[in-house]
Amino acid sequence: MGNGDRRLLRACCAALVGGLILTGCSDGGDADGKRPDGKGGKGSTSASAAPTTLAPTPTPTPTALDFVPDPKRLPKTEADARRLALAVVAGPDVWGPDYVKRTPYLSDPDYWPVLGANCSWETGVRPSTVLYSVTAYSEIPAEGALGTLRVASTVTVHRTEADADWEMAGTLEEALRCPDQKLRDGERISGLVSLGNTFGIGGNFTATDSLGERGAYVSDGVKGEQFYGWYQSRIGQITVATVVKGAPGYSEAQTDTTVGTVTSQVQALVTMIERAKDELEVQP
Repeated sequence: MGNGDRRLLRACCAALVGGLILTGCSDGGDADGKRPDGKGGKGSTSASAAPTTLAPTPTPTPTALDFVPDPKRLPKTEADARRLALAVVAGPDVWGPDYVKRTPYLSDPDYWPVLGANCSWETGVRPSTVLYSVTAYSEIPAEGALGTLRVASTVTVHRTEADADWEMAGTLEEALRCPDQKLRDGERISGLVSLGNTFGIGGNFTATDSLGERGAYVSDGVKGEQFYGWYQSRIGQITVATVVKGAPGYSEAQTDTTVGTVTSQVQALVTMIERAKDELEVQP
């Protein structure tokens, strides 16, 4: 395993430990997806219990606050942002060996989705605060009893860090305002809930800020109710996001898990964060 692979594995595991995953993690939590240090109840103790041995103080883990981009490498034009976004966005090779490109593979450069007052997603105009945004679409094709599992990765390059921060806040607000949303004709999500990283900025090991959404996915072309998951993170003026829409024959745990507790969705997300850092970090 090379240094780059080790760094990615550590970053993925840190994202898991940092509370990015709302459900489906094999991190020692219970069947409801609660973390072992969550509100699952206190364990009982007795007078005969063995004395507790204090573990040595761990070495502080670097957080996203330790990352300082090179001001000279920050994108300032649409051309700069386009080059960075295309270098960062995660394709099927990042999601896993069974994934392939969908057709079309990349979104239109002018595409910008807007959640309307009626909780229906519509095509809007890219705001002036965004330099460039791209979405890459991947899938596992249907085979036998398995339906087509569709995923996507998005990279958005904002003009400023504050603009990117507002996008994160807006994403959380959308789920509160519209827990039931129409994605397009014959396709919708319901019961959507959103959650920011409860550890705060100082507890984000991979990104400046992170959030997640969970809900039920319903499509006229897909049998039954499936799961829906959206993860989003920010590093500086860049936001990255991954989405999974479930399919027949897949459980949420199956689509989340690839290697141990490292999930394909988090792997794609963290890969994009690490790629963005590589693009922006100070060169030796």
